[in-house]
Amino acid sequence: MEENPFAFGKSVEGNYFTDRDEETKRLEANLTHGINTVLISPRRWGKTSLVKNVIANNKRDDIRYVLLDMFYCKSEAAFYHLLANEIIKQTSSKLDECIENGKRFLSNITPKFSFGADSLNDFSISFEWNPKDGTDIEILQLPEKIAEKKNIRVVVCFDEFQQIGTFDDTLNFQKKLRSVWQHQQNVTYCMFGSKRHMMESMFSDASCPLYKFGDILFLKKIPTKEWVSFITSRFSATGKTITEEQAERICNITDNLSSYVQQMAWIVWYKANPITTDSMIDDAVKDLLEQNKVFFQRDVESLTELQLNFIVALADGVETGLTKNEVIRRYHLQTSANVQGIKKSLMSKEFIDTDGERICISDPIFKLWIVKTVKVR
Repeated sequence: MEENPFAFGKSVEGNYFTDRDEETKRLEANLTHGINTVLISPRRWGKTSLVKNVIANNKRDDIRYVLLDMFYCKSEAAFYHLLANEIIKQTSSKLDECIENGKRFLSNITPKFSFGADSLNDFSISFEWNPKDGTDIEILQLPEKIAEKKNIRVVVCFDEFQQIGTFDDTLNFQKKLRSVWQHQQNVTYCMFGSKRHMMESMFSDASCPLYKFGDILFLKKIPTKEWVSFITSRFSATGKTITEEQAERICNITDNLSSYVQQMAWIVWYKANPITTDSMIDDAVKDLLEQNKVFFQRDVESLTELQLNFIVALADGVETGLTKNEVIRRYHLQTSANVQGIKKSLMSKEFIDTDGERICISDPIFKLWIVKTVKVR
């Protein structure tokens, strides 16, 4: 049996990656010419996939790419350990060089080395972090020191960068980042994350230390036309058939969100035998809801009764006029002041988004699940 030509639940590369030509060219130009870049979009729009594809397609001897996943980075100290480890690993080609670079460039810190079964990849550096001794500044200067010594450009890409917003005294930490990074001539930074509103605030709010630190690139959804071409061609290449109308229906159900388009196309491809029928797409929707049910149930449990009622109103199609008395009574939202507070809270949690006066649920499959399973309390 042919391998499924779609991928989800992870960043996609190679033949699994589609479109993004304009954003790819802009990001390639920025990273290779020293322009710091901030990628902003809601979850599941393909930021990580875009960055990884740019890195994969721009391998050069004079550039070293360092990709850091900050999802589990919960403190300033953890940030410095992650940065030091990944910079040393990803700018070294062998174990001896890792150790040499660790000792040379972290000379004031006295690093300790530990190794696993795969000594080069399962390798870590530990040290005592003491801001009074300048440990923080030395780590932040590490990429520039290595770049200068090796006569290369270092490109540091931070996934889930919004995590720094949860650090103790985060504004002081952000000031520290800017004060060091803005003077570096041989290092380029790319920052992106899944919390769109936190990222926007961090880089677009004039009161924040990282305001306009780099070129802000707002990702857009991949157009339906591009998705339809991708889906139909991937089916055809593996000996199966789906019509353009059916591919477009997948896009409409998933609201063109990259991860969901791939997941639903993945399900439909398995069902096609080899021709796709409309009933297969109906069944794929049920499967998609079932596969995500546990996540949606967890999300609902995190909401207050008023927040859930607000979500139900949006799922019912009430995307404007939520402060009207009729809407407040129907969905038990109590007062117009409550509505404003709920809206602000749900936006900070990334459950909802706004487009002018229109408010909508960020996740189209979550919206569909709400319509089918949840009623006003």
